[in-house]
Amino acid sequence: MVVPESQDKMYYPLNDLQKDAHVPDFNSYLALYQKSLENPEAFWKEVADEFFWKKPATEPVLQYNFDVTKGSIYVKCMEGAKTNMCYNVLDRHVREGSLGEKVAYYWEGNSPDHQMAITYSQLLSHVCRCANVLKQMGVKKGDRVSIYLPMIPELVYTMLACARIGAVHSIVFAGFSCESLCERIVDAQSSVLVTADGVYRGEKLINLKQIATEALEKCRERGSASVTKCLVIKHHALKTKSGGACNKLQTPWDSQCDVWWDEAMRDSSEECEPEWLDAEDPLFILYTSGSTGKPKGVLHTVAGYLLYTSMTFKYVFDHHHDDVYWCTADIGWITGHSYITYGPLANGATSVLFEGIPVHPHVGRFWEIIEKYKVTKFYTAPTAIRLLMKYGREPLQKYDLSSLRILGTVGEPINPEAWQWYYKVVGQSRCPIVDTFWQTETGGHVLTPLPAATPLKPGSATFPFFGVEPAILNEHGEELEGEAEGYLVFRRPWPGIMRTVFRNHERFENTYFKKFPGFYVTGDGCRRDKDGYYWITGRIDDMLNVSGHLMSTAEVEAALTEHGAVAEAAVVSRPHKVKGECLYCFVTLKDSREFSHTLVDELKRLVREKIGPIATPDFIQNAPALPKTRSGKIMRRILRQIARNDKDLGDLSTLADPKVVEVLFSQRCEAAA
Repeated sequence: MVVPESQDKMYYPLNDLQKDAHVPDFNSYLALYQKSLENPEAFWKEVADEFFWKKPATEPVLQYNFDVTKGSIYVKCMEGAKTNMCYNVLDRHVREGSLGEKVAYYWEGNSPDHQMAITYSQLLSHVCRCANVLKQMGVKKGDRVSIYLPMIPELVYTMLACARIGAVHSIVFAGFSCESLCERIVDAQSSVLVTADGVYRGEKLINLKQIATEALEKCRERGSASVTKCLVIKHHALKTKSGGACNKLQTPWDSQCDVWWDEAMRDSSEECEPEWLDAEDPLFILYTSGSTGKPKGVLHTVAGYLLYTSMTFKYVFDHHHDDVYWCTADIGWITGHSYITYGPLANGATSVLFEGIPVHPHVGRFWEIIEKYKVTKFYTAPTAIRLLMKYGREPLQKYDLSSLRILGTVGEPINPEAWQWYYKVVGQSRCPIVDTFWQTETGGHVLTPLPAATPLKPGSATFPFFGVEPAILNEHGEELEGEAEGYLVFRRPWPGIMRTVFRNHERFENTYFKKFPGFYVTGDGCRRDKDGYYWITGRIDDMLNVSGHLMSTAEVEAALTEHGAVAEAAVVSRPHKVKGECLYCFVTLKDSREFSHTLVDELKRLVREKIGPIATPDFIQNAPALPKTRSGKIMRRILRQIARNDKDLGDLSTLADPKVVEVLFSQRCEAAA
């Protein structure tokens, strides 16, 4: 890795950002990166020294086995140490760091009329009261607590209360169906469920308690009645003036099981001694979709996750004491766990906690909030950027965005057009964009620019974070040097990597370590360019092996969307008798454009020209819409089954609009029948 001198268009950090930066230039990054690989013991020990340990580690900072042929896969960090996550992110600041009166969160509700500032002292007090209530409900160290809540402060109180008493939280995104919630409660065997009566998402009122009740009924039907108590929050926006429940909602109630939050908290003490946990005790389970359709319970542990989320937050967002940071994700996803709750709080940061959506009550909502709280660091998804791009510059021009210093993206690779708009229009060509690559499984950023150190290339996740050692392998597991494209793997662990799949270590080993022994397999394809920059090309299951040639779907999709008629494209593989696999493409056309044989021929020609004859699609299907999750990701697993005419689709609960699937089956290419 060298300081990049490239013919590509590069965006270099501005001098005023470099002045106070934790990593002020690329050579500083290289020196720290080298230290993290050559002397990980000293490197991570220095990070650990910032935190409180009830008992110090007795073993090396990191111990591991990544090779299934040599025995069971394991990762251990700070073995022998005892600590508590909640103490480190709250008590340490309030009791030792005099940050009690500093704002931890500016909560901004779905409606601009609903807002609240919560200081570190207030946060600690709410968390202790909630922890005491959970203990009264019989929750003990190691017990699982399922949380099905919108983006309200009580979500943070509950997860930290679990961390305080050693319970394991399992947060389920509040947009999931009762079936998805039931599945996750059953797998985690949770003893308590925490939910709310309802929530407004934009104009839409959602009866969360009804969904939660149906989920618990489904659990009982499946012979799993692990949940003994359901703690129910009256949502701020739904309370009547007298504080009662909203009459717009019929809230189903089981007096044996259900307890109102306000009543439970009323007499609860603001003091709660933290449970001192082993470094490798579980902190939380977060379910992520598996290729089989059955969700995997990704398990993260206390000490390693604390070190890694804290350090990535500090360096990737170049955090300083006076920053106001805003991550627009939902805490129901890993981004919210790592970069709304644990990472920012570990650094004593002030964050915005946002319940709403980007276009309610108007398309300038994001920009309004940035101006209102003078946000300095802004972290969002390419999906949101592309949505707001549609409305052009005009909504931004009403607001003062001059407080912004660093922009970030998460969730998928950002296309260069959206990157340029984000950089020039939102960041006014003066804010670097940290395009972060990571996964639920990695716990924190693994490939990412550092804002004052890394020259940027639009669409590239650039270089590895400290302690992370990537490699690119071909189909046979041979390592590729220099400029190359293939499977992205990691040679060694970092503290924040997942430890297992909950109650299924065999699935953990098979999914991430079996294909290439000695490496953690990300499931993503990757290209390394001539300057050493890493570009994520899509999931491995989105990699196409046509006549022995590995190519990425992202490459073909980019070629298709260059055609003036195409709004969006998704490409999957389909078995082929001669080539092994061939390309099956779904294209969504722009308004008023018509799907025709002529268009299909033009698209095939375009792909041939852009990539080569090997990439010529066999099938191109009209797709009025694509199957997407609520967070905007295309569900390629479903597209592959449509391409193969396989109607056994598995779990569709994460789909934003299941009707899309029927339409796509009805419009399948006749030749593919």
